[in-house]
Amino acid sequence: MDSSEGFDNDRYLKTQSEHIRERISKFGGKLYLEFGGKLFDDYHASRVLPGFKPDSKISMLMQFGSDAEAIVVISAEDVVKNKIRKDIGIGYDLEVFRLVDSFRDRGIDVCGLVITRYTGQPAADNLQKKAEALGLRVYKHYPIAGYPADINLIASDEGYGRNDYVETTKPLVVVTAPGPGSGKMAVCLSQIYHENKRGTPAGYAKFETFPVWNLPLKHPVNIAYEAATADLGDSNMIDPFHLETYGKTAVNYNRDVEVFPVVNAILESVSGKSPYSSPTDMGVNMAGFCIVDDDKVRKAAENEIIRRYFGALRDHREGKCDESAVFKLELCMKRAGITPSCRRTVTAVREYEDKESRPIVAMELKDGAIVTGKASALLTASSAMILNALKIIADIDDSVLLISPEVIKSMQRLKVEYLGNRNPRLHIDEMLVALSIAANVDSNAERAFSALPALKGCDAHSSVVISPVDEGLYKKLGIYVSCEPEYQTKCLFHGNRGHWSPTVASADWMHLVSTE
Repeated sequence: MDSSEGFDNDRYLKTQSEHIRERISKFGGKLYLEFGGKLFDDYHASRVLPGFKPDSKISMLMQFGSDAEAIVVISAEDVVKNKIRKDIGIGYDLEVFRLVDSFRDRGIDVCGLVITRYTGQPAADNLQKKAEALGLRVYKHYPIAGYPADINLIASDEGYGRNDYVETTKPLVVVTAPGPGSGKMAVCLSQIYHENKRGTPAGYAKFETFPVWNLPLKHPVNIAYEAATADLGDSNMIDPFHLETYGKTAVNYNRDVEVFPVVNAILESVSGKSPYSSPTDMGVNMAGFCIVDDDKVRKAAENEIIRRYFGALRDHREGKCDESAVFKLELCMKRAGITPSCRRTVTAVREYEDKESRPIVAMELKDGAIVTGKASALLTASSAMILNALKIIADIDDSVLLISPEVIKSMQRLKVEYLGNRNPRLHIDEMLVALSIAANVDSNAERAFSALPALKGCDAHSSVVISPVDEGLYKKLGIYVSCEPEYQTKCLFHGNRGHWSPTVASADWMHLVSTE
């Protein structure tokens, strides 16, 4: 395991799969496992638990081989709203097909797609037609009057019995969805109702990575979960049912605690009895047992809370959230005992802003060194910072030119004269293309280019809102970046940010490429 990591991913895969197998055995060989959070690309978990691989959950499921299959769930209401998964920028309807492909690519069968809350919505019908044309079986679940209070109606032929039954054959059935509020739990309970009607014993469990039940309530990892769900209004709390039953504290979140009596009553009505005494009992999360360096995990989670705060400030500036989300993030920082200045990259940027007006980006390397980059006539601040960071990592003197000024001139001419861009500065992708070409003929450029993987997991902050192009490249490089909620220009339209178009004096080229 890497010495910089605070989480043992190999231990996690082993203990998590063992715990799920125990739960399958407990229910007589059939378990419906509700999967919350991101299944294939849990980048939040990888940020707050250094060492956690974004695809750890699916890697764990792959250990079950032919004993596992999946059901994908989507709410008809989300289809109608054209709901978007923000982190990857695609609609929930397209995410359904991405999930199915991802399962199948890993040898896990997909039983079908369940459309919940179906009331004849045309958009849902169109999704069904598209899915069936692609060979995916589609099932429908309907609203139940009085849900979730009317237990007798829910656990009857007019309730769950009215829903389509999904044919399953494997011991482990994973129930997942593009996002929260899709109806995963209801699908699991409906399936258990139908299984019992058919004489097949089956159980239910929930797999949520956060909050981590056996970490303290005010541990930064758990506070970071609240920060990540500020728009949902989730809050962590001590599980009162667990405390009353076992005399031990366990952390859960408000929605699960509030709905537990109802879920427990439904399980009792559907199965005859419930094996659970608390919402924590329903979970199968072993992440807390795989933390090997609490200090590193705490620091990573604190940085995430601050990044979420800056994200809320930016969303508020762009009209995407109201002040309550910002206030929630401020409370999260207060509970964690931190401020934005606790993040070294923020301090570096703000100290620079007092001296000069040009945009700047600061990044903390793995060894703790802070590297900066300033916007110039040639490069965005982000491009300059990454080029400087690569020089440091590859031990190349700052005076060395990695990219020929003539190459940059040609690229800028292409951008401005032929492609109509008003901003001649090279974004990260353009700078890296130039660097990759230079690497073929220059040993220093090759060393810098080969150092790119070392940027993964580094923390960065920008003095201005980052352009969409550079923001996308930060994600691809695995750099955790945030920004001040300020634009580089005073324009009202920022769809193509950074319109500054200076006349570049020839004397600037050599100086700026070597120092910026």
